[in-house]
Amino acid sequence: MRVVLQRAKAAKVVVAGQTVGQIDSGLVLLVGITHDDTIEDAVYLADKIVHLRIFEDENEKMNHSLLDVGGSILSVSQFTLYGDCRKGRRPNFMDAARPEAANELYEAFNEELRKRGIHTETGRFGAMMDVQLTNDGPVTLIVESKK
Repeated sequence: MRVVLQRAKAAKVVVAGQTVGQIDSGLVLLVGITHDDTIEDAVYLADKIVHLRIFEDENEKMNHSLLDVGGSILSVSQFTLYGDCRKGRRPNFMDAARPEAANELYEAFNEELRKRGIHTETGRFGAMMDVQLTNDGPVTLIVESKK
């Protein structure tokens, strides 16, 4: 699994003119899933993300986690994170998991976040989504379950 996370002051996902997920401060997660990802990958990433110390303390040092600051998550499925652009001019998405498997693991990942006490909103899997956010920092990281 591959997650691009952005620290956000506010964020929302709109599908067909309707807001389907919205948070105040916290993290926006763009979540990509590949063929060999398992529930262990989802558990690992959920635990890693909620404990990452990427929020400032009173000395303006990144010393607090999402749990420490009581932030929320807006999780958005993003198969294009596994797009391969090395050849030609059109990305190849062969490394992205099939939608049925990806959706199941995406839902399991979101449930793992909730199990850790994080308020988690989502986009709509497979939909064309408008993701709006006010980036805080900006702080943007890539977190992967395999490397």
